[in-house]
Amino acid sequence: QVQLVESGGGLVQPGGSLRLSCTASGFTLEGYAIGWFRQAPGKEREWVLCTSSGDERTTTTDSVKGRFTISRDNAKNTVYLQMNSLKPEDTAVYYCNKMGTTWSWGQGTQVTVSS
Repeated sequence: QVQLVESGGGLVQPGGSLRLSCTASGFTLEGYAIGWFRQAPGKEREWVLCTSSGDERTTTTDSVKGRFTISRDNAKNTVYLQMNSLKPEDTAVYYCNKMGTTWSWGQGTQVTVSS
């Protein structure tokens, strides 16, 4: 059974940084295009950025371009989301999943940007 676990969220001041981690149990993330998504209170879940399999190309939504980066460590079966220059509007629950037809969603990790 596919199980995704996101971690690393927390409370951070505007302008701060966080690094989120996405791990998977029972299977490998290598070979799949993996994306990070987020859902803010009262809003639908939205895609943020993703990394392709193989050539590791990344695609980023405009609102986080230049601030968020995605990377993966296949040896640790982990995909990371480095978030810099955080803004209050980045406050959301963050999830990772496969691009396209998704797997079951994990619990996500809460990111709150507030002074």
